[in-house]
Amino acid sequence: MTERSGTSGSREPRGARVTRGVVFVHSCPRAVATHVEWALADILGSRVELDWSPQPVQGGTVRADISWTGPVGTAARIASVLQGWRKLRFEVTEEPPATSEGERYSGTPVLGVHRSAIGPTGDVMLSENRVRAAIARALEIGEPVEDEIEILLGGPWDTELEPFRTAGEGTPVRWLHQVV
Repeated sequence: MTERSGTSGSREPRGARVTRGVVFVHSCPRAVATHVEWALADILGSRVELDWSPQPVQGGTVRADISWTGPVGTAARIASVLQGWRKLRFEVTEEPPATSEGERYSGTPVLGVHRSAIGPTGDVMLSENRVRAAIARALEIGEPVEDEIEILLGGPWDTELEPFRTAGEGTPVRWLHQVV
């Protein structure tokens, strides 16, 4: 892993709020792995070489993770790029800086991408408007409110990703710092 100096490769202004997070690529077709590295390098502004390992839950795929530091909003940029590869399963986290909430993006081929706002203690935060809309939708379609709240919390994504997460327990995480 090589880190660039100065502002070359960085698209963020000096003084931007900095945070950190982790990219978990839970399953990726082998042929796409290098493209994922190039996309992450473009966003993070430095060379990225992931330590890919076989994903035992799905043959022919690999898994990797990497921690990053960079401007607030980096997780959204990463998730936006990763969702372009429809066969990826991934999660991207961004720790909450002092002035705002964090984020977690979960992506699967079947469900698409889900965004959760994350509070300082790591809990998923739901806004009043989203809860009210879930209640209204549940009443409208005749489903239990709990089902709609579970969707807001990202439950279906957690259910689909859990086997892929546990397949990599004990794997070390590396840190990658973006030059800001």
